[in-house]
Amino acid sequence: MDSSREYPSVHMVKRHYGIVNKEYKLARFYYDVDEWELYDRLNDPNEMNNVYNDPAYADVVKELKVKLADLRVKYKDSEELDQKFIY
Repeated sequence: MDSSREYPSVHMVKRHYGIVNKEYKLARFYYDVDEWELYDRLNDPNEMNNVYNDPAYADVVKELKVKLADLRVKYKDSEELDQKFIY
C-alpha cells in the first residue's frame, strides 16, 4: 500500500474505492467520512461536478453499485478489510 496517497499525507486523498468505465466514475470515501461521488466522464471530463445525488443518475448509481459490490466479492475485498489496514 502506497501510504503517500492516503489522507493525511502528500496528496490528501481520503480512503476510497470505486469503479470506473468509459462513461462514469463512482467512488465511495470511507473511514472518517462516508461519502459517495459520481462523475459523468463524457459530459464532465474534468470530473468537477459530483452528480451522485442527481435523480437523473439514480439508475446509473444503482447499476454501478451492484457492479462494484460484485467486484469486491470477486477480488475478496470487504468492509472488514477496509477497517483492517487503518492504523
